[in-house]
Amino acid sequence: MTFRSPCVEDKPERPALPERLRDLLDMFSMMEDRQDRVQALIGIADHFEPVPSRIASAPYPEGARVPNCESEAFAFAEPMENGNLRYWFAIENPQGVSAMAMAKVIDDTLSGEAPEQVLSVPPDVVYALFGRELSMGKSAGLMGMVQMVHAMTRRAMGNGNPAGAEA
Repeated sequence: MTFRSPCVEDKPERPALPERLRDLLDMFSMMEDRQDRVQALIGIADHFEPVPSRIASAPYPEGARVPNCESEAFAFAEPMENGNLRYWFAIENPQGVSAMAMAKVIDDTLSGEAPEQVLSVPPDVVYALFGRELSMGKSAGLMGMVQMVHAMTRRAMGNGNPAGAEA
């Protein structure tokens, strides 16, 4: 049986969540032990790749700063050959494991997806991944990462500068 969190349930008025994200959410929904979830997220964070210098380098533009993120995250998007975007993050706090995990999840599950698919992901998907035990500050920052991805995607759809950098 597949469990779907009410916060990320597919809605008829918008496209279904991207398949790679649904698969990951299904895996996390089967984790009953909080410690298993924490270890899985740490494992994901271990594979985080920061934004390459060809995209952006410190000091990062303020326009790319993820609002409310305690880990000093900056978001960027790179056009791919298929016309969709690859999402990159710089996480300035080396102890920002949750932000690194979220950045890796975004890259692994949303990079290369059609804009409509990316925009179908609600910001509160973070609760399906991290659980409801998150502090208000941490959850606001992680949801801000999803919101930045939405903003960059909308900007790219309008032929603006998707990279997160100020023009």
